[in-house]
Amino acid sequence: MAVLEMNHIKKVFGGLTVLEDISLHVDEGEVLSIIGPSGSGKSTILRCATFLEKIDGGEFSYMGRKAAWEENGSVKYADKASLKEIKKNFGLVFQNFNLFPHYSVMKNLTDAPLNVQKRQKDEVMAQAEDLLKQMGLSDKGDAYPYQLSGGQSQRVAIARALMLNPGILFFDEPTSALDPELTGEVLRVIKSLADKNMTMVIVTHEMKFAHDISDRMIFIDGGVIVEDCTPEEMFSSKNERLQSFLGKLETTY
Repeated sequence: MAVLEMNHIKKVFGGLTVLEDISLHVDEGEVLSIIGPSGSGKSTILRCATFLEKIDGGEFSYMGRKAAWEENGSVKYADKASLKEIKKNFGLVFQNFNLFPHYSVMKNLTDAPLNVQKRQKDEVMAQAEDLLKQMGLSDKGDAYPYQLSGGQSQRVAIARALMLNPGILFFDEPTSALDPELTGEVLRVIKSLADKNMTMVIVTHEMKFAHDISDRMIFIDGGVIVEDCTPEEMFSSKNERLQSFLGKLETTY
């Protein structure tokens, strides 16, 4: 069973069709990277999948449980109680970290598990300490976001998403706000999650990273999926739109 399945997703902003007919699935333990030019709809896919935007057509489900579907010419969403359960399936890491500035690192990690999930404090604190250790941030629990580098902030954001024990983790261009020297430390963390069979969908412009980490890759352009294949097939494709996109990046593999 797919962790996430999206079928014929359509999204329109102000008369402009951003997603035209998007169908994809993500299986347990799979790493899917989504690549494409700016404005192609990559981030919109993630925003629709995580309920930050409402779809205008199609359907999607988590673990076989329908979140939204078309009925009588309009899109229906599951009821509030069902959506609350469905949302437990995923975590989202933004490109600009989105940490709470007035919370310490530890409180950023533990606030939702304690106050939303209502979990036991001892268990939550132990998990938070373990994740900070995994992220190389054991000494930053009492620090505040303004005291962190961009790379440290993004690692805290990843740890915060993992605190909710999601079945799938979404990354929306996780290194785009970082200086090049900080990008590597975040990519290493994501690679370590892949090594542990974490199910992930990564919107990224880091082509070599996407090539190395992904089980499958999707190239999207103009709101449609142009290629959906293995990394090896992606980078050897003869598709002109894809070759033009990759050529502009001047990336070697």
